[in-house]
Amino acid sequence: MAHFLFLYAFASLIFWNADIVISADVNYQFNIINSNVAPDGFTRNAILVNNQFPGTLIQANKDDTLHINVSVQLDNPNMRRSTSIHWHGLLQHTAFTDGPAMVNQCPIAPGHSYTYDIPLNGQSGTFWYHSHLSTQYVDGLRGPLVIYDNNDPNIGLYDVDDATTVITLADWYHGFAPALQANYFSPDNGGGQEPVPDSGVINGLGRFNGGPTNVPRAVVNVISGKRYRLRVINISGFAQFRFSIEGHSMTIIEADGIPHEPLTVGSFNIYVAQRYSVVITANQPVANYWIRAPMTVSGASDNPNLDPEDIFAVLHYAGAPNGDPTTEANVSPDGVLLSENNLHAIGLPVPGGSGPADRTIDLDFTKSTDSNGAVEWTINGIQYLPPDLPTLLNIIANNFTFESNFTRPEHTFVLNRNNVIDVTIHGSLNGITHPFHLHGHAFHVIQSSDGGDENFVNPPVRDVLGVGGGGVKIRFETDNPGPWFLHCHIDWHLEAGLAVVFAEAPQDQRSGPDAEIIKNTWLDLCPIYNALPPDQQ
Repeated sequence: MAHFLFLYAFASLIFWNADIVISADVNYQFNIINSNVAPDGFTRNAILVNNQFPGTLIQANKDDTLHINVSVQLDNPNMRRSTSIHWHGLLQHTAFTDGPAMVNQCPIAPGHSYTYDIPLNGQSGTFWYHSHLSTQYVDGLRGPLVIYDNNDPNIGLYDVDDATTVITLADWYHGFAPALQANYFSPDNGGGQEPVPDSGVINGLGRFNGGPTNVPRAVVNVISGKRYRLRVINISGFAQFRFSIEGHSMTIIEADGIPHEPLTVGSFNIYVAQRYSVVITANQPVANYWIRAPMTVSGASDNPNLDPEDIFAVLHYAGAPNGDPTTEANVSPDGVLLSENNLHAIGLPVPGGSGPADRTIDLDFTKSTDSNGAVEWTINGIQYLPPDLPTLLNIIANNFTFESNFTRPEHTFVLNRNNVIDVTIHGSLNGITHPFHLHGHAFHVIQSSDGGDENFVNPPVRDVLGVGGGGVKIRFETDNPGPWFLHCHIDWHLEAGLAVVFAEAPQDQRSGPDAEIIKNTWLDLCPIYNALPPDQQ
């Protein structure tokens, strides 16, 4: 069945070729099922796309339109049985396709299907998809998404860029997400320690302490003399990684779907939901080399299964013997560690230049406990809680226009059209760098946690930013009407309330050229979902 699904998607792609680019309707079928899987040698039931982890790789060209039919066939009562899917990094210009449950849609109920129709509108780069219902994607519903551009400004730097050069990094849990979440929120959890993963996996393969040692390492094949664009994606729920390749420098050319000026480094930190494209040249002696991605998570020692250093794959040169490298695995990488403020986006001037923003929003986050002793994360003293009806539906059907229309726990900021917005994010870190993600936009990183002065000339541009130290400052322009989530992408923190919503030009979603043309199948999602018993939601 999985083989058939791959062929279906491949045929619908109308053959991707960097030299022949045509607009196409690209069709994918996503069967969301419960099935057993053992990425690290421990067998557990999971939530899978087309019976695989990571899920099916989506590939398309920048002017295509994606049509992804999601058929929900979940029946394991230990995990969430409905779902919604977010296409992370795609700048949706129809807000109802973005995916977050109770912001942009009601979830898709078990036994039902829904098709996401997504015009790409010239956007390209490295993305991913994942469930956006509670902490569900921790149970497996996540996978890579790549949009190609044969006019990429850095295309002359690499020879190979295809499915074989996509690298996913993920944390993996042996327990079910709802049970882990319940423990996290339990007053007995003390200080609210996040659930610690059991292992880290690269392209779906890894190992854990005490587990089988014959689980193979993922392999990336190269040929001497060729230059490869590796698309590295952190699809974790909690963990950050430090990525490097033994004996090879890496030239960063993309961050979160945005082309950047080439920058050569020896290693880089990659936080939850971030993506980097790096170019490596296969210019070393024919052999096998370690791909290293040690993990950083708070409380790592609390889970004896986790060895945060034992996260490796193999760069295999054609002509070398099959097998692991013969060199020492745990060696610090050579070269410079990426400092984010050294990244410079190509051809994207800062909105408003160095002038003041039209509106500045200050977000101060902290961890505390509620009256029952359960952990909560708040921004400006408010714990985000989802509404009973999606924010978008309230805007369209109930004429929500002003901040006063939304409840306090919805923590919704209404933004005017075509304004320059500065957002400062800072708070009590609790020993964690918090990856904040903005939906609906890529933003300019005016001030990074990596230090340096404010940059209004040529800063990095991305959609996920690690918040640590003294905080960060981002800027974007409100040119895309819709309700857009801004949240910490550590899934446990999002579920605990570390989020706000920016309702951008709500009146323009009801009338005018940007008015939402809502599909009946989208409108049907809420009554079907609301009629479900709790154990099927």
